[in-house]
Amino acid sequence: MNFRPAISGLAALTLGLLPAAAYAQSVNVTRSILQDQPYTVIYPDVMVPSGGATEPLNLTHPSVPLQCDITIVPVQDTDWTAQSALSSLNDGEVTASWAKTFPGFTLGTKTTTPYQSGPALLYDGQSTDSPMGIPLTIVHTEAVDAGRGYTLDCLFATEIAAQARPMVDFIIANFSTRSDADCCVGAEAKSVETAPIAPTQ
Repeated sequence: MNFRPAISGLAALTLGLLPAAAYAQSVNVTRSILQDQPYTVIYPDVMVPSGGATEPLNLTHPSVPLQCDITIVPVQDTDWTAQSALSSLNDGEVTASWAKTFPGFTLGTKTTTPYQSGPALLYDGQSTDSPMGIPLTIVHTEAVDAGRGYTLDCLFATEIAAQARPMVDFIIANFSTRSDADCCVGAEAKSVETAPIAPTQ
């Protein structure tokens, strides 16, 4: 089972000056309080959460175009595995689905990756003509656990990919479909760090 794109709240993202930043000194841990929608998400404390409970959870960087959305939906496919999802992935359908929201979307890497709780499908891609007016990179992950489908989607300005992708990878590696996960998997998450970039005209 491959889930539809779940990115939301694009209007909240803006491309301003990109400030220099040091390594993240701490992380925040958010756990679902709903027994029928358990999860744990661990993220650099610079990210600002919103939503949650019965709504998608959004993590947004306050000063650069970087956002992650977590969505949970009921599914019937109890035989789902990350590897089978990868094997059955239809490139054309994926591209067409994302291109409805992100014109010029092209599919990039397709693989499996570990959440803290188990394997997930991962693919990424780029939109050259996004609603933001700037090229965007999109990283999509999904998994199924106990009849629930989880998607963790992140997007960021392609021009800051070298700085933003490590943060995204950290969030993905530390996401769990259970509410009792511990911190942290992998190296310390980096904050976005680079010289200032002028706003796109």
